[in-house]
Amino acid sequence: MKNALSVDLEDYYQVTAFADSVGPANWNDRPSRIEANTEKLLQLFEEAACHATFFTVGWIAEKYPKLVRRVAEAGHEIACHSYLHRLVYSLSEVEFKQDTKRAKELLENASGGAVYGYRAPSFSITVDSLWAFEVLAELGFTYDSSIYPIEHLNYGMPRGPRLPFRVQTSAGDIVEFPMPTVMFGKRRSPIGGGAYLRLLPYEFTRWGIRYINKNECHPVCIYVHPWELDVSQPRLRGSWTAHLRHYFGLKSTEAKIRRLLSDFELVPLGEIVGQLDPEPLDLAALFQPANGNLDS
Repeated sequence: MKNALSVDLEDYYQVTAFADSVGPANWNDRPSRIEANTEKLLQLFEEAACHATFFTVGWIAEKYPKLVRRVAEAGHEIACHSYLHRLVYSLSEVEFKQDTKRAKELLENASGGAVYGYRAPSFSITVDSLWAFEVLAELGFTYDSSIYPIEHLNYGMPRGPRLPFRVQTSAGDIVEFPMPTVMFGKRRSPIGGGAYLRLLPYEFTRWGIRYINKNECHPVCIYVHPWELDVSQPRLRGSWTAHLRHYFGLKSTEAKIRRLLSDFELVPLGEIVGQLDPEPLDLAALFQPANGNLDS
């Protein structure tokens, strides 16, 4: 079974974990490492004859348009990861629309192609921001990969659907492709990318993907970040939990990515979504905590 490979294309100082110490107003003051780190990923993917979806921060496209064009010309899908990497649930609906519209336009101008996919910074489409689906549909997005159906301090939808579904809005349908989890009894274990890829043994990640493929007959979406290949990146000020989430396991990332590229057939998420016909869910129903599907 083919699985999806995705990259959250952001620089090391743009992550949510350090947002309190490094905001967008200070981004230009930091030495960027996005071009070199992205090139490392592109080389890994080229060696494996693999293509991915690059969920790209609009600010990156604005400052480094040639980098976005380089990714697109290498055959990868360009998708949207917001303009300023702000949590969706921290924005108003108007702010979210302005941010996303600006990012989409910058990405399309830089890549020379249409953008159809969206991923919220830190998976921040939650029950408090389900209105985002309506906005995404209005802006012409056809799929989203922002929901992590787990319980987490900063994001998550613990009782949300684990498998792809279709959200119906007045502006059109959006296919939602949740991030992967494995069930252990009634508990969900996140797998497949980011800190979970770095912190967990690779054998567990491989087993989880194969289990979902074989026993649930569904593909999963793996995700990585360019900065995860950068062991010598500058250290930022933050809490011990931020340091754990961001820096632990960096030395193992490249080897784990290589093993993923070898063990699985990985393709852009847009290609996977295009082959799906998931069951629809009424957007209005998603706002009803009593329906038992989502959190209150």
